[in-house]
Amino acid sequence: MSDPTRPARIAILTVSDRAASGEYEDKGGPGAEAWIREVIVSPVEITRAIVPDGRESTAAKLRELAEFADLILVTGGTGPAPRDLTPEAVSDVAEREYPGFGEEMRRASLREVPTAILSRQTAVSIRKTLIITIPGKPSAIATCLNAVFAAVPYCLDLLGAAYIETDPTKIEAFRPKPK
Repeated sequence: MSDPTRPARIAILTVSDRAASGEYEDKGGPGAEAWIREVIVSPVEITRAIVPDGRESTAAKLRELAEFADLILVTGGTGPAPRDLTPEAVSDVAEREYPGFGEEMRRASLREVPTAILSRQTAVSIRKTLIITIPGKPSAIATCLNAVFAAVPYCLDLLGAAYIETDPTKIEAFRPKPK
């Protein structure tokens, strides 16, 4: 079960050649952090990092972040372009897959844009860490996280990660009622 005695550690990883080189302002990382800070009301520690596109660089950083993070949000690299290898990198580190996350994020995104079918969002876990891939555009990040985040606190509970609580006026976290 979750550890309610410490703040949840959340890592946000931006995967982008241009953001990593400094030629493009990272909007995904700050967008994901703003969403988290608006929705989660329990104590959190947030770490942000940027790596260039690529399977090996992304997988290596995910392994590093999973050493301490309860939740990792990975923004960018989930489209069909040749350098978009985030899902493959996530698969390389995964112990378990949760395909429902990607299905629901695409379903929610399709209500807004027909190209959502090109998205390869997914979720996996490695030990006690849940990893969720999300788009890089802040409005798309909100769409995707709004669609799935009600399940995240209970998933973290089941993984034995830190306890998180959401603002029920934003996202009502689902946890089964005690018997």
